[in-house]
Amino acid sequence: MTRLRFRSMPPCRPQLPPLPPLPLLIGGLWLLAVATALVGLGDLPLRDWDEGIVARVALETSQAPWNQKLLPTYWGEPYLNKPPGLHLLIAAAIGLWRSLTAAQAATLPPEWVVRLVPALLSTALVPLLAAIQWRLRPGDRLSALATGAIALTLLPLARHGRLAMLDGCQLVAMALIWWALLGATAPRRRLLRWGLMAGLGGTALLLLKAPTALPVLVMALALRLLDRDLGRRDWAWLLAVIALGLLPGLAWHGFHALARGDGALQMWTSQGFARVSQAMEGHGGGPLEPVLEVLEGGWPWLPLWPFGLGLAWRQRRSQAGRWCLGLTLGTALLVLPLRTQLPWYSLLLWPSFALVCGPVFAWLVVRGRELRPPWTRQLARLPRLWALIGAAGLLASLLVVSGLVGLSSGHGLVVLGLGLGLLLGGRMLDSRRSPRRWAGGLGAVAGVWLSLLVLMASPLWLWELNESWGTPAVARMLHERGVSGPVRIWQESERPSLNWYAGRRIRGANRSSDLRSGEDPGPELLSRQAPRPEELRCRQLEQGESLGLYRCRAEPASGDQARADAPPALRS
Repeated sequence: MTRLRFRSMPPCRPQLPPLPPLPLLIGGLWLLAVATALVGLGDLPLRDWDEGIVARVALETSQAPWNQKLLPTYWGEPYLNKPPGLHLLIAAAIGLWRSLTAAQAATLPPEWVVRLVPALLSTALVPLLAAIQWRLRPGDRLSALATGAIALTLLPLARHGRLAMLDGCQLVAMALIWWALLGATAPRRRLLRWGLMAGLGGTALLLLKAPTALPVLVMALALRLLDRDLGRRDWAWLLAVIALGLLPGLAWHGFHALARGDGALQMWTSQGFARVSQAMEGHGGGPLEPVLEVLEGGWPWLPLWPFGLGLAWRQRRSQAGRWCLGLTLGTALLVLPLRTQLPWYSLLLWPSFALVCGPVFAWLVVRGRELRPPWTRQLARLPRLWALIGAAGLLASLLVVSGLVGLSSGHGLVVLGLGLGLLLGGRMLDSRRSPRRWAGGLGAVAGVWLSLLVLMASPLWLWELNESWGTPAVARMLHERGVSGPVRIWQESERPSLNWYAGRRIRGANRSSDLRSGEDPGPELLSRQAPRPEELRCRQLEQGESLGLYRCRAEPASGDQARADAPPALRS
């Protein structure tokens, strides 16, 4: 009797559908990031504080002689807050715009010119993070694409990258260091090329936010050391070329110290390391602030994060798991200990967030055995949560469009795209059929991206402008009145964006003594209502949309009042 023999078949592996080459796919993600960055870029005025300051420093740099462009100024005074790396690039864009439009040197460039360079540079983070994931997980194209897609659709990255601020470019420089060090392997020619690239990434940090350069480099080099694939001689060559790449940034700081003396240390002390030990300008909050920023800004991908961290811990002995854990811990140590907390400081946490969540999102699409995150049963139910959130968003958008909820149609369109994407994507990702899961993953990403695109095309994306009165209208009132003398804001803080649009520096005044400058007539005041102190004699010149313009003169304080205002040691 013939015995039948059955050979054991290898486990069935889910096959990826035919895809274009990975560089082409990553390039497509980058083009989507560019579209998100450029749509409606110049529709809203510059915001306080950073945009108004960066724009003014860049404008003065564009007007300065060539031999003074490396020493930035702010209203004619030395600018000691940040290095001029981004300011120089924005100044070049302003100069190009001026030559193309034949505008005069004193003409203010439009907002899109000021924001164009940081917006375009920040889009490089999307392909860089996808390339980093590709180096951590060679052959896993889907994880690389998922990482880039998450970076593309994170609201904090998309929104802050468009602003005339240094933070988006800082993330790109940091990711460039990671990518370059992961590529710095034998043979020596490759080691030298990528080591030099890492050094240039460090120079970019030195010319953007200098105090972050050292901890970022140390963190990345420590993780590279734990890979244990380079000998002592290789490390000597690598460190030498990194130092070579750092020379341009170090050279500028040396030149700045020679030109401005002790003032050059301000960007390292009061504007740098002092933020670790004290809350600057009332911006406290401690480690709870960045945690809240992550909990608010990580949707809809935030539920992937614990699963991604669990996967990284399970793979902690591999390069991918070690780097994901190390970058998450390292960037958290850069942000959480800071006593001074601003919302954009938490941006440092998002690159590692995308790297951690990308492989988990890829597993939801493929459900393969090679990459099994922990708690797979709970993870497999996650698309149902997205579908539920999408259904709620769709219902909310219908209520907004129908007028039953007092929100604008822009809000409705944003929520509509997000709701449709998550509802359809979540439903299809919950399927047992691989083609439907692929369509679901694509639909979820497309829905979130389209909602972001609609948000950036609307006036809703820069919601900080609604927190105070609009500065362009006030500046227009000053120009129309032909005000040429000094102007102060009564009992208001200085607004750098008002300074930008008014073409002058307008400081705050909180007491009548701030106005006793001996000028006749005294400075004109901007105020929400008529100034009340008895020693001020004011008459209203014009009432604007938010502030009125007053001509005031501070009366000399009487003897009794002067004695009351004097320090105790000087009172009789």
